Amino acid sequence: MCATTLVALSGCTGELSTIDPAGPHARSVATMWWVMLGGSTLLAGLVFVLLALAFRRRSAERRAASGRLWIGVLGLAMPGVVLLSLVGYALSVGIGTLPTADAAAVEIRVAARQYAWDVVHPGGIATQNVLHIPAGRPADLVITSTDVIHSLWIPRLAGKMDAIPGHTNRLRVIADAPGIYRGECAEYCGVGHKDHGFTVVAHDAAGWAAFTGGER
Repeated sequence: MCATTLVALSGCTGELSTIDPAGPHARSVATMWWVMLGGSTLLAGLVFVLLALAFRRRSAERRAASGRLWIGVLGLAMPGVVLLSLVGYALSVGIGTLPTADAAAVEIRVAARQYAWDVVHPGGIATQNVLHIPAGRPADLVITSTDVIHSLWIPRLAGKMDAIPGHTNRLRVIADAPGIYRGECAEYCGVGHKDHGFTVVAHDAAGWAAFTGGER
């Protein structure tokens, strides 16, 4: 049992793990995942309890009273409350990760295409398949696509955001510390989708200044 648990936990880390966060927004997503897991476990447990009770032999009068309690209250009301609570929590997490006015934020433009990511950083510095951001500061990604719908996803730093032709979406990314992170396209976009990834480089203050030539 212990060995099985250790093997399972080892799969919770890595460059594409959403429950091994390296930034505040990713932590919000990871916490939501655990809350959703708890809620689904609660509902599954309730279903199993109801199933077990359904096989118990009781008098007709007791079955009618018990049926009203278990089906009406615990079979309908409780799941409804749990599901509505989870939806409300998920919406609050989503709203909390939206870009807001911040003088320290850096704006970076990202254009997706089959099968690459074209990035323009402050000062007009262009890269392909490599996104540079300052660690410890918000990086607001202005995302679009030049062909089909793609989806930008950096599992350890933020949630997903679609890249849509003729439209721009914004995603705020914050890395706690300098490092290298992995990004992927999370929307099937054609035969080259499996190789449509990119690298995120989070710089410390000196490294960011050197990369941008002093641009904010």
